[in-house]
Amino acid sequence: QVQLEESGGGLVQIGGSLSLSCVASGSISYIADMGWYRQAPGKERELVATITAGGKTKYAASVKDRSTISRNNARKVVDLQMNTMAPEDTALYYCYADVATNAWASNRRAYWGRGTQVTVSS
Repeated sequence: QVQLEESGGGLVQIGGSLSLSCVASGSISYIADMGWYRQAPGKERELVATITAGGKTKYAASVKDRSTISRNNARKVVDLQMNTMAPEDTALYYCYADVATNAWASNRRAYWGRGTQVTVSS
């Protein structure tokens, strides 16, 4: 069993910064991509940022110039820093990881955290 536990989020002021962290635990043999997605009310879940095991990053165009994703492979942690937050960033933010649990790392599948609410307001 694999668990992803998010921390951070809550109420953020317009123009402020957001820090999210997610730690993976369980019977993990390998983690490929890790990252963050978000879902606003009435909208589909969308990618925010992802990072490969080798450190290659991918960002949504709406956050690229004001966000940094990082990870610590040994600790199985992925972090997201977002600056200049705006009301349109209000959403439920989900941690994501592409995880293998067998000895050959051949059974990779996606796992999701429960989500952490981020509300941007004055």
